[in-house]
Amino acid sequence: MRSMYRSVVVKKELSRKAKLSIYQSIYVPTLTYGHELWVMTERVRSRIQAAEMSFLRRVVGRSLRDRLRSSVTREELGVEPLLLHIERGQLRWLGHLFQMPPGCLPGEVYRACPTGKKAPGKTQDTLERLCLLAGLGTPRGPSGRAGGSVWGEGGHVQKRQQ
Repeated sequence: MRSMYRSVVVKKELSRKAKLSIYQSIYVPTLTYGHELWVMTERVRSRIQAAEMSFLRRVVGRSLRDRLRSSVTREELGVEPLLLHIERGQLRWLGHLFQMPPGCLPGEVYRACPTGKKAPGKTQDTLERLCLLAGLGTPRGPSGRAGGSVWGEGGHVQKRQQ
């Protein structure tokens, strides 16, 4: 992303419209890849907003020293907040989860109600157990390295037998 700043965003020869097109087509998808499943903590929100505003301020030709609110910059460019885009995507994915029929793995994981306490340090074992129950094999082979029964074998996924 840094190379894009130097080669594209700071260039005076490119119009604001071209820079915004790059923002919408390259920067936003790259920054928000997989956002439907993110856990949005305050730290994550802050970092996303900082990255977004860093790009948009450079498009407008401002710096942090200008001390203008982010909303002013966004309004000037006609761009909606990236956090709003992420929230919509997460809600869309939640809607898909609600509509999934029984038997679909993501829906089953979402509807699962674990009981008892989680043993400390057992996250990897739990992941392996869930993968085995789903018929995916394990992310680790017998040697402890990646490449269990399905994971990492030739780059394809085998169909589950039912």
